Amino acid sequence: MDLTQTSALDLSRAIAAKDISVSELMQATLARIESVNPQVNAVVSLRDRDALMAEARAVENKVPSGWLYGIPMAIKDLVNVTGLPTSFGSPLHRDTVAIQDDLTVARLREAGAIFIGKTNTPEFGLGSHTVNPVHGATRNPYDLSRSAGGSSGGAAVALATGMLSVADGSDMMGSLRNPAGWNNVYGLRPTWGLVAEPSEREAYINQLSTDGPMARTPSDLAALLDTMAGADPRAPQTLSHEPALPNIDGLGQTPRIGWLGDWSGAFPMEQGVLDCCEAALSQMAELSWHIEPVAAPFPAEQLWISWTRMRSYIKAMNMAPEYEDPARRAHLGSAMVWEIEEGLRLTTAEIWDASLIRSNWYRRCAALFKRYDILALPSAQMWPFAVELPHPSNIGARMMDTYHRWMEVVIPAGLIGLPAISVPAGFGDAGLPMGVQLIGAPRSDPFLLKVAQRWHSATEWPQRKPAMLS
Repeated sequence: MDLTQTSALDLSRAIAAKDISVSELMQATLARIESVNPQVNAVVSLRDRDALMAEARAVENKVPSGWLYGIPMAIKDLVNVTGLPTSFGSPLHRDTVAIQDDLTVARLREAGAIFIGKTNTPEFGLGSHTVNPVHGATRNPYDLSRSAGGSSGGAAVALATGMLSVADGSDMMGSLRNPAGWNNVYGLRPTWGLVAEPSEREAYINQLSTDGPMARTPSDLAALLDTMAGADPRAPQTLSHEPALPNIDGLGQTPRIGWLGDWSGAFPMEQGVLDCCEAALSQMAELSWHIEPVAAPFPAEQLWISWTRMRSYIKAMNMAPEYEDPARRAHLGSAMVWEIEEGLRLTTAEIWDASLIRSNWYRRCAALFKRYDILALPSAQMWPFAVELPHPSNIGARMMDTYHRWMEVVIPAGLIGLPAISVPAGFGDAGLPMGVQLIGAPRSDPFLLKVAQRWHSATEWPQRKPAMLS
């Protein structure tokens, strides 16, 4: 058994059966990180090897507390883990050490996870390209000259290269979906509110981002979601969660999938992206699933207006203290400064109109989900780009007017908090991975996981074509 390529659930069972020890797993994990991480820079703030081995040995003498008992995890560097730095990829927080766990981390810790470090992210999680001035760039393991995506790029690469068996991530603008697609793994953006996020900040308007799981198998994805999810009395508008793992093999219906493609031409696509995704859809049709092309159901530019206004407004309000202090503002990246200044320019009427568009799109989707169980889109509009670029300037002949316009395809789900899972779709002519977003109705997360599990059993892309680094 190659412990670094084994699923988290299989590792959990092997530990429980005493076929392997927690120390053996930790040793194999650290050896893999030492071998591979210098090439890709996915795991950052790694704890001392001797301290981790000592913790693993100590855990072996404790009563197992959950399915993650003894499983090494590195947490996205936007999330607090007691005693570890939370840099946000920003010089402002380079030396900030967390004094308590965030809720999702506390739940993972209760389930038995051992936290070994953090996974890399863009500065403040902005942009689907994992590079920052604190830890540098994370590279795509399928081509080290290319981007890993983001903002959960470190997590996706750590999974693809066998440094982790499961990982957390977060998703505002595709941050669980784009890197999953670009690294041949699975990423689930849960229904908004399913993974509670209590905060000291505003809790009602700020509803674009959510934490979620990433893995190499849908079963691991479901198990991690079941651990992370659940309501919390400190977080308004959060949802209870029925476990998804127990029935993940119970897909009892034929999925009806509406293929949105390039949104009737509104979303520019790099050559080969649609071909790769449509080949995957053809394979889904061979499973007797119903696939139907769907014309653009809502004006793309209206979605973009709503998205950019809501996103910039939230960023401006959350980051106001940093922006208003000239000394701290000087350490903010250009993307964050742009977001804040765009948000500060908005009028109350413009914010209201953005929310109205959002509401109308939600109502339109309610009608769509009467006809389709799933809406499908590519996970990204282009293949992984050169790692040295700050962001793409164009897709084909279409110029990009913002740093994030090239990821417009993830907005339809994210704007209204729909669950969306990125499943591997295969590879392009250059050997780079691509994913397909399967978007469901609110709270259909368990159904999406069943669909992904059936797809995985037919394809096993992460196992068939792993990232071969040594």
